[in-house]
Amino acid sequence: MTIDHRTPVFRRRFLRQASRFGAAGLLPALALPAWGRQQEPRALTLAHTHTGERIDLVYAEGGSYLPNALRALNHFLRDHYTGAVGTIDPQVFDLMHRVQQLVGATRPFEIISGYRGSDTNERLRETRGGGVARHSLHLEGRAIDVRLPGVPLNHLCDAALSLRAGGVGYYPREKFVHLDNGRVRSWGTV
Repeated sequence: MTIDHRTPVFRRRFLRQASRFGAAGLLPALALPAWGRQQEPRALTLAHTHTGERIDLVYAEGGSYLPNALRALNHFLRDHYTGAVGTIDPQVFDLMHRVQQLVGATRPFEIISGYRGSDTNERLRETRGGGVARHSLHLEGRAIDVRLPGVPLNHLCDAALSLRAGGVGYYPREKFVHLDNGRVRSWGTV
């Protein structure tokens, strides 16, 4: 099946589904604080666009994060320019997991950027024409830049925005969506 990213069919389907959740009083159940209390296993499958690596694991079970899985994810999401490994806030994984559930995606997230060291962040600030924040949440392991194959970027962005769980940046030219667990805000959105 070929997906025409110019059509709003995915967006309409998402908005229709979100309105049903809201009408049924279920939307608050999607809120971030409830995620840590989930009892079912939470898993992620990721493919890194820069390193070519792939990871598929359960990172939380029975309401608890799995330390070995978090270490593996931290290494996977390292600064791909320098190899520096940071600590990613597990709530970022929960955010990704909920977005993936909301859009009904089964393919792996493609990772553009996870943790970023200060030297890398400064170098990108100097070479990317101002598109990199001085105090980026990537430096704190609280942000990730992603896309989901088969899901139009505007649909991915809408799903993340609907959760109101942090910052959402829409970068259609660069073909990714920025997700973070900072304060609720958005930029470049559809």
